[in-house]
Amino acid sequence: MAVGNINELPENILLELFMHVPARQLLLHCRPVCSLWRDLIDLVTLWKRKCLLEGFITEDWDQPVADWKVFYFLCSLRRNLLHNLCAEEGFEFWSLDVNGGDEWKVEDLSWEQRKEFPSDQVKKYFVTSYYTCLKSQVVDLKAEGYWEELMDTMQPDIEVKDWFAARPDCGSKYQLCVQLLSSAHTPLGTFQPDPAMIQRKSDAKWREVSHTFSNYPPGVRYIWFQHGGVDTHYWVGWYGPRVTNSSITIGPTQP
Repeated sequence: MAVGNINELPENILLELFMHVPARQLLLHCRPVCSLWRDLIDLVTLWKRKCLLEGFITEDWDQPVADWKVFYFLCSLRRNLLHNLCAEEGFEFWSLDVNGGDEWKVEDLSWEQRKEFPSDQVKKYFVTSYYTCLKSQVVDLKAEGYWEELMDTMQPDIEVKDWFAARPDCGSKYQLCVQLLSSAHTPLGTFQPDPAMIQRKSDAKWREVSHTFSNYPPGVRYIWFQHGGVDTHYWVGWYGPRVTNSSITIGPTQP
């Protein structure tokens, strides 16, 4: 029998149709249509199935989720919010805050270094000099898709990572500072570990530093990321710490 009104379709069929509508269109254009659509679109089942369809969870997912709709959007937004993390575009997107000595430089990872580095996608790094070199990026969360209510009510975890290494023939100092900033750029959270002092004749291995911001206050609108360092022997050239593969990600870790 022909259906004269789409709402005459069984609810499970409507849900199946909604499964294939982009999430933002569901909320902006479909949810306001009528109370039936609103109630169906608010169902946990719909958003859990969309997460499964997109590969955000697996069939055997057993971790608790407070709000599947928010979980879906956080997963869909999750990516590295830093740009040009591995120096493939020179210093594009980076602000060179302090550019001492012979200044920042980009170098290629040697074949031996590539074998040692955890990711085979990394082919370049930034290197510092004999006076302090610091560079930074500011992430505008709203511009990246993270609306104010999402950040203020859900306070999703913000994970920061960086990789650094010294040269085997020269001592160096590596430093990192990450701040969560308000709309007025007032710090609402800071991660600033003690500088890593690396002695001459070190193993020169790449090391990861990481931190997760949780339960931070409402009002976070920007994230400021700054790293760099200096060689501690003041040798002309580029003997300070090397940095690459930095990242800022927000939201749940996906399988």
